Amino acid sequence: MNNHNRKISVVGLGYVGLPVAVEFGKTRQVIGFDINSIRIDELKQGVERTNEVEASDLVATDILYTCDANDLKKADFHIIAVPTPVNNAKQPDLSPVINASRTVGKQLKKGDIVVYESTVYPGATEEDCIPILEQESGLKWRLDFNVGYSPERINPGDKVHTFKTITKIVSGDTPETLEIVAAVYESVVKAGVHRAPTIKVAEAAKVIENTQRDLNISLMNELSLIFNKMEIDTRDVLAAASSKWNFLPFDPGLVGGHCIGVDPYYLTYKASILGYTPQVILSGRGINDSMGSFIATQIVKELIKDGICVKGSVVTVLGFTFKENVPDIRNTRVIDIVRELLDYGINVQVFDPMADIHEIKEEYDIELLANEDKLKSAHAILFAVPHQYFMEKDWSYMAGLLENRTGIVLDIKAKLDRNKVPKGIRLWRL
Repeated sequence: MNNHNRKISVVGLGYVGLPVAVEFGKTRQVIGFDINSIRIDELKQGVERTNEVEASDLVATDILYTCDANDLKKADFHIIAVPTPVNNAKQPDLSPVINASRTVGKQLKKGDIVVYESTVYPGATEEDCIPILEQESGLKWRLDFNVGYSPERINPGDKVHTFKTITKIVSGDTPETLEIVAAVYESVVKAGVHRAPTIKVAEAAKVIENTQRDLNISLMNELSLIFNKMEIDTRDVLAAASSKWNFLPFDPGLVGGHCIGVDPYYLTYKASILGYTPQVILSGRGINDSMGSFIATQIVKELIKDGICVKGSVVTVLGFTFKENVPDIRNTRVIDIVRELLDYGINVQVFDPMADIHEIKEEYDIELLANEDKLKSAHAILFAVPHQYFMEKDWSYMAGLLENRTGIVLDIKAKLDRNKVPKGIRLWRL
């Protein structure tokens, strides 16, 4: 079969799957499957909540949006792009990818290829997913159908590094499969593909990309803890060190989302099963997961310095999503700060123009203020997520949110101009 005539299905139309479906859908019809009927109905009407795809691109694409798994039979190249989170014990939760494998397996035909884009630990595609495809389809792997792995590299909110412009890692269970998978992706990914020698290598490459980033940020976070005790501004130190040609540009901050704060646990979980206890990776994860607690403690200390009774004080949190300019609240670590402040008896009010009120209530049981006019005057402001909405405002906006225009502003990502801090306001930066 001509590789370019492959009929594609995309299973899972979230942050990863939809951009993939849209790019392929510009050149052919794509079967876009998702179990969320509300999401399917919205996409049919041109409503795209993740903000990852432009409205004009949605219109210019040929996608059959469906919740009916039978429609998958129309395709012979299935891309599985469902989330792979961790559970409360920080262990991989493969249930979405297992369920997707069941769904696709039931519709699998001879000659089909299934490509996984979901982040998994090395070995998961062959050990966990392929047996389910065989079981549900009654077909034999490598004889009747083939499998590939091509890890997603979507960076939510990034309009420069997109599905088309990021080099795509591809792998296959046979040399022939690899070439077909490579040709299919090359037909839409302008940046080209990197052929990994095995599926396991491709799986491992994905988890270490984010593990490396996680570790570098954890070093910056640890440095910020040390410099805070020394009363040195971390960003000043980093600016000075960055004048060296090979100093790597990483910043301290909250590490959340569905990639950097999650993927390392997939690697450490598999390593533990094989009898090796990772030390550097887990140590970095521990530091990053502790930052919310550290920031909450700083807020309490600053309130005490101002002579304010902590219990009953008001703290305004600006931004709740896991990063700026995206509505994605999955694994946001702002929740760590909010919960700790609530434990102190502080009145916490959260405002985020990007986040969905009902989603936050359902996921975290937190009341998000729909309208910033309803914000009460606060004793402290936590500027947690620097959405463009906030960055377009000036210091008078921050001052206006404080009681008597005085108090403490904690700027996690050091985005506010410290040379313009109004009188009566103290600025703390991570």
